[in-house]
Amino acid sequence: TSSAEVKENRNIGNLEDHPVASTDRARGGTPSSKRKRPLEEGNNGHFCKLQLIWKKVSWSVTPKNALVQLHELKPGLQYKMVSQTGPVHAPVFAVAVEVNGLTFEGTGPTKKKAKMRAAELALKSFVQFPNACQAHFAMGNCISPSTDFTSDQADFPDTLFKEFEPSTHSEDFSVYKPVNNELLSTAYRHGRLLCHTLDLMGHAKPGKHRMAKAESEKNPVVLLNELRSGLRYVCLSETVEKQHIKSFVMAVRVDGRTFEGSGRSKKLAKGQAAQAALQALFNIRLPSHIPSRSKCHHLPQDFADSVYQMVAQKFQELTDNFTSMHARHKTLAGIVMTKGLDIRQAQVIVLSSGTKCINGEYINDQGLAVNDCHAEIVARRAFVHFLYSQLELHLSKRREDWERSIFVRLKEGGYRLRENILFHLYVSTSPCGDARLNSPYEITTDLNSSKHIVRKYRGHLRTKIESGEGTIPVRCHNAAQTWDGVLLGEQLITMSCTDKIARWNILGVQGALLSSFIEPMYLHSIIVGSLYHTGHLSRVMSHRIEDIGQLPASYRRNQLLLSGVSHADARQPGKSPSFSVNWIMGSTELEVINATTGKRTCGSPSRLCKHMFFTRWAKLHGKLSTRVPSHGEMPSVYSEAKLVAQTYQSVKQQLFKAFQKAGLGTWVKKPPEQDQFLLTV
Repeated sequence: TSSAEVKENRNIGNLEDHPVASTDRARGGTPSSKRKRPLEEGNNGHFCKLQLIWKKVSWSVTPKNALVQLHELKPGLQYKMVSQTGPVHAPVFAVAVEVNGLTFEGTGPTKKKAKMRAAELALKSFVQFPNACQAHFAMGNCISPSTDFTSDQADFPDTLFKEFEPSTHSEDFSVYKPVNNELLSTAYRHGRLLCHTLDLMGHAKPGKHRMAKAESEKNPVVLLNELRSGLRYVCLSETVEKQHIKSFVMAVRVDGRTFEGSGRSKKLAKGQAAQAALQALFNIRLPSHIPSRSKCHHLPQDFADSVYQMVAQKFQELTDNFTSMHARHKTLAGIVMTKGLDIRQAQVIVLSSGTKCINGEYINDQGLAVNDCHAEIVARRAFVHFLYSQLELHLSKRREDWERSIFVRLKEGGYRLRENILFHLYVSTSPCGDARLNSPYEITTDLNSSKHIVRKYRGHLRTKIESGEGTIPVRCHNAAQTWDGVLLGEQLITMSCTDKIARWNILGVQGALLSSFIEPMYLHSIIVGSLYHTGHLSRVMSHRIEDIGQLPASYRRNQLLLSGVSHADARQPGKSPSFSVNWIMGSTELEVINATTGKRTCGSPSRLCKHMFFTRWAKLHGKLSTRVPSHGEMPSVYSEAKLVAQTYQSVKQQLFKAFQKAGLGTWVKKPPEQDQFLLTV
């Protein structure tokens, strides 16, 4: 009953002459006390025949890349080299392919990656799933996700599915029509058997199949391993909470993306990570593993990818297809404005790049230098510039101008943002600080050697390294630096981007000056291109300050939506440039800032410096005096103007105390002398 019998049974016609061996029946998991012939009419012969074929059929699953899948679906496609841009050390290739009358263009650091990207875009236009078999499964065609039907599709006539369907709904197998042997033989010869055959074992309920039910009952780790074998899970953290309750964070890398999960045990955390991967990559959500409400919220992936593409395309346009010398960057950031989550009305309003901070010897006491030229921070300052322009637009005498403003006037005085207007920050890499410290560069890296160091400073406030890259934990206990100390050689301390974004989530992105005119404004989401870890981003930007207490009206603890991108560009190799660029909607070209001096390359102050903002604020002050105390005159000193927004200042102190109370360190301020300058028009 061994291989000889199996070879004989390869011809389906031979099944009528050979009995089923007892060893085969035991292997199939169906206990039997006596031997039965598969074609005896009293035993539902056609059912036994299918059962035997099911045991003999097997296939192996090898994940196919986009090029292979597209070739099998659309053979004979021609890929054309479109262009090669960028510097010699970091070229950018563009390859195009025409499918279904549409042209899809992919870019990448190599021709192979560009070709792969073009194939992925073409597949997404008509498949919408990583491969065709998963698309069939999700659409209810009940093809097992582990079965590949992307090739030789013509070998399966449409009638094949119909022949396997019951003619009427009944518990009695006798009402099922026998399967056409010729069609069944075709499927068998190709080593595939549709899961419709399994419905012969019981009553088929509309829209439900036993195979789908079996998949939904599987553990997510098991199911993910069947779809992508050989995965490795890494324990990113192990913390002890109140009453000695442990919490674990596990991560897994699938198809170039990192997914994390948390739980009271490593097993539960692995299940959450696997479930996140299944839902994001295969659109499979198991009901027994629904994420908990405490899990951070995610932005829809398609929307996040669209925001990234808009920012990248705008930067490409402003840098003459990346040929400009100022196209070189390590970190790119941008803010996109939308009405709701309608990407069709989205607008890129600011762009920026940069990774450096001002050198201490160039600190300016007239507010003419930009201290922090990291891309995220410059993007926020450019956004403040945009807000000033929108307030000025609202004060225009022309009706069409103030109707285009994003602000509406409040009855009690002041202004607020129009309903349903949202802002989304894109950053090409994780913000510096604790968010990047706990973002795995490679999920295969052994983190055990450094986990004790990481755990000691997890969530801790961190400062940037002057004239360099990277961050270190806050160590000084003084909340302010001294002007003389910095000029005598002490390093100028600047808080990390992670901590500043956490601050924006409480105080808003508008800053102290504008808070005397408008209500706090918050980012709706952050999209990170690479080196991101969603769980850590959520913790360091929101959950570190859960115990901040009750906040005044209009202020809140903002819960950002977080997301990565499906296909992030590779980080540019080489040394970080010493300049930062910024662009604001309405301007025609980029402004370039020398990150070391904090001024434009020509030596003049940037449009984003404190002095420029103070000048614009002073011009608005007289017109928007409804939010300013009537008994006070307009302050002439910058530091005093910031104190006009008293509620903002009290919430800021509440935030700093919350950091200290949580044992995360002291927020370090710049020397106060740099804000004590007079307004000069």
